[in-house]
Amino acid sequence: MTNGGLYAALMNQYGSKEEAGSFVLMSLESGPLMNMVILGASGIATFEPQLFVSAVLPFLIGFTLGNLDPDLRKLFGNSVQTLIPFFALGNTINLAVILKTGFAGIFLGVLVIVVTGIPLILADKFIGSGNGTAGVAASSSAGAAVATPLLIANMAPEFAPVAQQATALVATSVIVTLVLVPIITALWAKRFSPKNA
Repeated sequence: MTNGGLYAALMNQYGSKEEAGSFVLMSLESGPLMNMVILGASGIATFEPQLFVSAVLPFLIGFTLGNLDPDLRKLFGNSVQTLIPFFALGNTINLAVILKTGFAGIFLGVLVIVVTGIPLILADKFIGSGNGTAGVAASSSAGAAVATPLLIANMAPEFAPVAQQATALVATSVIVTLVLVPIITALWAKRFSPKNA
């Protein structure tokens, strides 16, 4: 799950308007919809159709309103920067989790940046014709990912014994990527982006 708010903030600063706006589509991948699709397709869980609708409806409403009314588009667009501190980390992550997980959690956060960052940079360069900045900015963990281990453990009890530890590791990954991704993105943009050269 990519931290869409962090990505939007970074692309507003270092990328184009189109790159920043793509976080809406990224939110479909990083939100509850994709979790439901994966869990449903694997047979671990079943979901009522109205749950799928509720996962997609906010995006459809925002998309429709933004395209119908230029004033609303401007209002919503200007609100992104203001809201970042409130939803980038979430309100339930305890920073002390880094001490609890130690090196393993920090390593997981760095691994997320490397393992997701390299293919995303390549995709940005060769598919999106960008300079890789969007790929670096998207290589983070979203706060919503913290709920995934417990969600899976509730649906597949065989994972229950490791759910708490996995939750702590994911929470640390969220914090580590929230700190490192903006720094790496700024350095990358300074080095490779003509806009920021």
